Amino acid sequence: MSSDLLLALIMFAFVASITPGPNNMMLLASGVNYGFRRTIPHMLGIGFGFAFMLLMIGLGIGQLFIQFPMAYTVLKFASAAYMLWLAWQIATAGPMTATEGKPDAKPMTFIEAAAFQWVNPKAWTMCLTAVSAYTVPSQYLASMFILTLVFTVVNLPSVSVWTVFGVSLRGLLADRRRVRVFNVCMAVLLVASLWPIVAEHMRFAP
Repeated sequence: MSSDLLLALIMFAFVASITPGPNNMMLLASGVNYGFRRTIPHMLGIGFGFAFMLLMIGLGIGQLFIQFPMAYTVLKFASAAYMLWLAWQIATAGPMTATEGKPDAKPMTFIEAAAFQWVNPKAWTMCLTAVSAYTVPSQYLASMFILTLVFTVVNLPSVSVWTVFGVSLRGLLADRRRVRVFNVCMAVLLVASLWPIVAEHMRFAP
């Protein structure tokens, strides 16, 4: 992989990782509701889950959806349903003072965050774009390894910014009513991130 292509890949990985999306919206809400330390497994799960997903798609799983487009359609709508459920969980989460005292109130775990990447529309877009744009056919396996390594290194610091931002808002949102409004806004933004799926379906609908 040339230095120019590597630099372009690093820039793409940074922009794709730090811009708003389902992962970052949930990390922002988790930072507000649970704090930085309790959100660490969530952040690590995103990094590991996305890297694994990227590698699997690069090694051939992406071809499955080319051969069986209906499977991709089913996955997209299953993803949408799951994200609507997550949005509801965020919207109905209690304020910080309540969640910190409840044993059943917990942020997303490492496994849950890693698994979530497979139903995250932005993650699929990032993976398919990265594999198609930043791999070198003559050095495919080596470039896939570099691709996965770059995203692994860049992703965690990028998504951590959103958790830190959420933590910085805790004082402002200590009021029960304010944190309720914040959680509802985060849920609405998470639902809004489903627009690409809706728009694509409307474009191809008869």
